[in-house]
Amino acid sequence: MKIVRDYPQPPQIVWRALTDPTLVPLWTSTGQGGRPEGFRTEVGTRFRYIGKPFPGWDGVVRCEVLAVDGPRLLRYDWRNKETDEPTVVTNVLEDLPGGGTRLTWEHTGFRGVEGMVMSKLLGRVRRKMLAEGLPAVLDDLDQDGNLRPGGAARPKR
Repeated sequence: MKIVRDYPQPPQIVWRALTDPTLVPLWTSTGQGGRPEGFRTEVGTRFRYIGKPFPGWDGVVRCEVLAVDGPRLLRYDWRNKETDEPTVVTNVLEDLPGGGTRLTWEHTGFRGVEGMVMSKLLGRVRRKMLAEGLPAVLDDLDQDGNLRPGGAARPKR
């Protein structure tokens, strides 16, 4: 599954929204995504996304950072259960001519019928996050990547 989106902000601002643990839940929540726990942009970092559990899923995605080249590349593996074969999420950021950023988000490695179902579910969720959630957060960031006071994207309490 591959999603490509263009944003008017420069790569370092999009990178900040993708990697700052305080910002990530603001845009992933549009697709019922989770908050990162233990995330750092260092290869080998094991972290978890904590989301809302539902029947058949405990609400935790287990990940490990595989590659980082900020603000251009972030790759990590993804397991819904500890025993799952990992899939791989890759975020590539490119400068757009005239300014802005092209984000290519790709999630690969799904296997079998269960994998196809998960790919469809995650694709629908991720499209919403990248089309609605991330732009709203990006619009609320200043030139340094900090949330503007009084902006619409606020942490949920």
